[in-house]
Amino acid sequence: MDRVAIFTDSASDMDSAEAAASGISIVPLLVTFGTQEFRAGVDLTTAEFWERMTAPDAPFPKTAASSPGDFKDAYERAFAEGAGSIVSIHVAGSLSGTIKSAQIARDMLPDREIQIVDSQGASMAEGILCRMAVEMAAEGRSAEQIAEALEARVGDMTIYVALESLEYLKKGGRISGAQAAIGTLLSVKPIIMVKHGVVETADRVRTRSKARERLLELITEHPIERLAILHTLAPDVEEFRQEVLRRSPGLDPAKVSVELVGASVGPHLGPGCVGATILYRPS
Repeated sequence: MDRVAIFTDSASDMDSAEAAASGISIVPLLVTFGTQEFRAGVDLTTAEFWERMTAPDAPFPKTAASSPGDFKDAYERAFAEGAGSIVSIHVAGSLSGTIKSAQIARDMLPDREIQIVDSQGASMAEGILCRMAVEMAAEGRSAEQIAEALEARVGDMTIYVALESLEYLKKGGRISGAQAAIGTLLSVKPIIMVKHGVVETADRVRTRSKARERLLELITEHPIERLAILHTLAPDVEEFRQEVLRRSPGLDPAKVSVELVGASVGPHLGPGCVGATILYRPS
């Protein structure tokens, strides 16, 4: 059977070593600091991104989708290397223009089978779907079967993140300066949720410890199938992971990874945050 190649973008926050070992190709998004532009994960590692992001007086980074030409070139390389078809899994179309670029590239290669999957999320919502796609490809499923199976599960995926500060939402233009000032004055720690491609506020609590507790409650309120702990240089991330496992006794620890959020999502969160991408068991 023809090999099914799996693609994603750098907004997936997939570890590059894991992706390479699994045969997952990552098309990098662009990140700009002032006049300097980088390909996320290629010219700028996630660690280097956070060094720049947290440097004193650093310009606030801007991100942009890869071009259709970038995707077309990447797809053509995969076919030249023997792939028979492609499943390409991307950040929600409601959050980024990345998937549009992938779709245009697909349409530029009409004689090739390229299945595009909208993760309806970001970060490890893409990453978890990629891991599932690799497993299904190894079982011999076709690209069409893999895409259909993934699309049937995106509704079971939710992202929760407890923010340390409202400052970065303000810098990114997501909230006003007045809203950020009021939130800071009241020590508000919002917990944001991403589901069905929509970013919403799941809760607002006072103090960091209460935010962590509420976050744990939200993550573990339904039976979990797979989970990735997310963080932005949070010092207590391993402690948080262990607490999630303690509260989810049926969860396989091998299926609970820890991922450092990168350049596509990180600017809106800022440092010190913790959260999770959860694939819940179908109800």
